[in-house]
Amino acid sequence: MTYTLKLPEVGETVTEGTIEKWLKQPGDEIQKYEPIVEINTDKVNVELPSPVSGTVAEILVQEGETVPIGAALCTINEVAGETAAEIAPPTPTEAPTGAPAEEPAKEPVAASSRANSLPADRGAAAGNGRGAPNRATPRVRKVAEELGVDLAQITGSGPRGRVVEEDVRALAKSGAATAFAERPARAAAPKSPTPAADDEVVAVSGIRRTIAQRMSASAFTAPHAWLVVEADVTDLVRLRSAQKVAFRERHGVDLTYLPFAAHAVAQALLGHPYLNATWADDPDGAGAKIILKKRVNLGVAVATERGLLVPVVQNAERLSVTGLALAMAELGEKARTNKLQLDDVQNGTFTLDNTGAFGSIVSMPIINLGQAAIISLEAITKRPTVVGDDAIAVRSKVNLCLSFDHRILDGHQAGAFLGDVKARMEAFGPDSGLE
Repeated sequence: MTYTLKLPEVGETVTEGTIEKWLKQPGDEIQKYEPIVEINTDKVNVELPSPVSGTVAEILVQEGETVPIGAALCTINEVAGETAAEIAPPTPTEAPTGAPAEEPAKEPVAASSRANSLPADRGAAAGNGRGAPNRATPRVRKVAEELGVDLAQITGSGPRGRVVEEDVRALAKSGAATAFAERPARAAAPKSPTPAADDEVVAVSGIRRTIAQRMSASAFTAPHAWLVVEADVTDLVRLRSAQKVAFRERHGVDLTYLPFAAHAVAQALLGHPYLNATWADDPDGAGAKIILKKRVNLGVAVATERGLLVPVVQNAERLSVTGLALAMAELGEKARTNKLQLDDVQNGTFTLDNTGAFGSIVSMPIINLGQAAIISLEAITKRPTVVGDDAIAVRSKVNLCLSFDHRILDGHQAGAFLGDVKARMEAFGPDSGLE
């Protein structure tokens, strides 16, 4: 019996994945749950396990190709009597008794926070002018533009209504395409630079390509606004200095300033729900809505040799400083060793960036697409400060920089949240508990 392995659902807002590496080849034996292919989705490489035992028969998608959810990846000749294991994304952690359980929001495709191309994120195929919730890859959109086809006219025949190239060519052949016929020709794209003889040309990796697409989509989709406040963390510096050796001995990880910032951010978000939210356009283009998240799933940016990754601390609002330190240390290690799993990167609601680790004192981070804001913890530096009676003292200061989506909230809401985070950072002191 032949089993067809398909790209499984990996989250409501993930629409496609890129085949990074086949771990098995035709003719190779494969055991149930043994990794068979490495897939890049949402800026992370994930090993997809085989649902059955058997022999790899045929590979249907080559390395480097991007395919939609539900696409057939390969076929496997099953062992007789084998029952396929279900491959499904992990479910969110249940809320404890008495805590509100968040119902996953059915965000429309038009507002997909993880689509890998700007036009799809903005509600429809590029330039259709109708707000139709079509799905199409960049290649299909290019073919549609070349043939003068309006994707809004097409009912996609691909998985989950995706418009595929055959749909476009069929409409163009029928003579019914009218989308671009009356429009002025678009200006030609700038000519790609030609490398000089002594230049080094570096191929773009799947992660780098995803970062480029998502950052571009966020920058051009969400109107970014920016605020910065300065916090006096002199007492926090004293607390960490007094606790870091014992903390390392007890828990086996370093006590950095990041879990303190994460704790301050997670607790502040509970009182400022519009910072822990997402913007969603209605699928019919008639309006929009703001979805307020009840859980704080805190994305923490991690720099790796392969690129920037953002693993997620689920339910961060329930964790102590120690709990956050341990969770972030584990996720950071998994990110750097390429061992992140799908549930490690899903369902983020807000992002914390530790740019201060590189010596930065002010930055303007780009919002993680689909979230309302991102905050950066800058470097802690000693600065002369005017204190009581106009005296000058040396204090440890840090800048907290916030980028926010001006569609979702205004400056007074962002400022109130940032002030809350500042107050919580300044409240840490030598007597503060970590548990």
